[in-house]
Amino acid sequence: MSAVNAPSDEQLMLAFAAGDARAFEILYDRHALPVWRFVMRSVNDRALADDLVQDVWFSLARQASAYEVRARWRTWLFTLAHHRLVDHWRTNRHHASLDATTEDGASLADTLAAESGFGPERRLTSREQAQALLDALTALPATQREAFLLQAEGGLSLAEIAQTTGVSQETAKSRLRYARARLRETLEAHA
Repeated sequence: MSAVNAPSDEQLMLAFAAGDARAFEILYDRHALPVWRFVMRSVNDRALADDLVQDVWFSLARQASAYEVRARWRTWLFTLAHHRLVDHWRTNRHHASLDATTEDGASLADTLAAESGFGPERRLTSREQAQALLDALTALPATQREAFLLQAEGGLSLAEIAQTTGVSQETAKSRLRYARARLRETLEAHA
């Protein structure tokens, strides 16, 4: 099926709500990685991210019969992910550090660094740049980091970020502006 004839996310969700399991598979294939990256970069624990994302997809399946097209489906999906993260943080009252290592010994910087198609010097530089980005993200207030990740990982618009996080569009705009400015300052100082 060509991309031109591909059903929209909203059409697929309605089809899934009507009992089409293949529609869910297509939605999952399209959006699993961006949602996982958003959650992973929010908690920096692969096993926890896997569990939380699984909860997001289960929640989506449970709510399928009540789904109505009110906004972009992707916004709804990232709203589910946002709510699951908020629930997790309320329950656990701690935030994982972005510079911690994962259970397999890799740091998040390792997962962001250039792939092995580059030489050792380029991989080292890429890893250092990835670590600088993670350090800069860690230094951001949680609300700014979340707004930045929703845009960077989720591809959400300003209006969608506001809707997802339950704030005004001006507040979301300010959070993004401050996040970008702080990231830029931190990365320029590192360069």
